[in-house]
Amino acid sequence: MDKTSRKSRRQTFRASLRSLLTAGILVAAYYVLPLDSAFTTGTVVALVGGMAAVALLLAWQIRKITLAPRPELRAAEALGATLPLYLLLFATAYYLMDRSVTDSFSEALSRSDALYFTVTVFSTVGFGDVSPRSESARLLVTGQMVLNLLLIGVAARLLVSAVEQARVQSGRSGTRGQSDGA
Repeated sequence: MDKTSRKSRRQTFRASLRSLLTAGILVAAYYVLPLDSAFTTGTVVALVGGMAAVALLLAWQIRKITLAPRPELRAAEALGATLPLYLLLFATAYYLMDRSVTDSFSEALSRSDALYFTVTVFSTVGFGDVSPRSESARLLVTGQMVLNLLLIGVAARLLVSAVEQARVQSGRSGTRGQSDGA
């Protein structure tokens, strides 16, 4: 194994580890932070602010990708930070909504249930055991579905474009097996 190959594997390992640690810290925070407030206008404002923060994080990450020596690794790390934050924001909103209005969903939601429901909506698998009952819960779920489509389509395209732009700027091609000089 040559020195470039070892360095590349080490960088890939570190990027993967950072992504896993980021996701782990966010999930741990979701489970340990006190979530005992009611779902109020303040919760909606916090959710909208959180979505704005996700958009800003994504924009910042895209800028970093275009400047990175290994843009594909930077894009993977961006996804590793942005996606869990996005999902956990909705899981928190659903959890608080269920605590405030107990008939919002077809069954009571624990934090794990709220996270499960969020991932079910995100993955477009569909509903089975948990479904929104109240109008406000259905509206929030509908909003998440629309944002999911945007995140999957637009954000994924922006990340890929940033990687391509970084490769063009540094004179690298997208062919496999070629060293990118990282």
